[in-house]
Amino acid sequence: MDGRKPGNGEHPQDGLAERFEAHRGRLRAVAYRTLGSLGEADDAVQETWLRLSRADAETVGNLSGWLRTVISRICLDMLRSRAARREEPVGQDLSDLAPATGHGGAPEDEAVLAESVGRALLVVLDTLGPAERIAFVLHDVFAVPFDGIAPIVERSPVAAKKLASRARQKVRGSAAVPRTELDRQRRTVDAFLAAARGGDMVALLAVLDPDVVRRADRAALPEGVPTVARGARAVAEETAGFTPRARFAEPALVNGSVGIVVAPRGRLLLALTVTVEDGRIAAYEVIADPGRLSRLELGVLDDVRPHVTSAHG
Repeated sequence: MDGRKPGNGEHPQDGLAERFEAHRGRLRAVAYRTLGSLGEADDAVQETWLRLSRADAETVGNLSGWLRTVISRICLDMLRSRAARREEPVGQDLSDLAPATGHGGAPEDEAVLAESVGRALLVVLDTLGPAERIAFVLHDVFAVPFDGIAPIVERSPVAAKKLASRARQKVRGSAAVPRTELDRQRRTVDAFLAAARGGDMVALLAVLDPDVVRRADRAALPEGVPTVARGARAVAEETAGFTPRARFAEPALVNGSVGIVVAPRGRLLLALTVTVEDGRIAAYEVIADPGRLSRLELGVLDDVRPHVTSAHG
């Protein structure tokens, strides 16, 4: 929405604006998780208000359900339009890693939302088809029953359930190693990210194998930095210099193992494949090429947090 609350004079039905405002936070939460863009989510909320203001609210028996259906249909149309334009959600410009300084706080708001929802989840949601994404978000995140989802995606309840099931499998990904090994990898990657975010050389040296090798696509590196770095000291010093980048990073399932996605505002910018040996990082590769990013098999490592009721999750 554009930030303006509907005024009392915008519709003759008393209290309509106030009733809408009571639902605004949840509508924004649905739209953001569905669209992955705060600006588009606010546009969807504004359009929902406009449709309500033109409707006969007295005939709406369940305002919450009516609003959820309307905003979900608006989001579905926006996703379909995005797909028709063949928008590429990966390989954004590296300037996206710069600190947000926009007026009005919108970039900062989006950073907070991406953090609260989970960057890895937003990245994987971008790989789903429009109907799959709607079905998954409504059912798995907001606990909407399939008979309520079915008319939105223009399917039967059984077909809507299948959409959500397929989406859930994609979101979870497919691990190539046992859960115990994933947990060990996750502890090491978490330690690496914590050290990288803090620029902590001692912690970085502790988590990196002495003979660690870092490879990277040229597009991921500043001019003059070699695409291959070897040795814990060299890799740790380089990583400590990329602290701003680390704040946008989150562990994810990458090609069946624990890796890292770097996703400012929830859009995939970089991915790291990581090799862990004996509790240390023996090698990792930074992938920035859009073609390579689009071919990665990604998944979330944690269960989706269900039943969110506010815009900030």
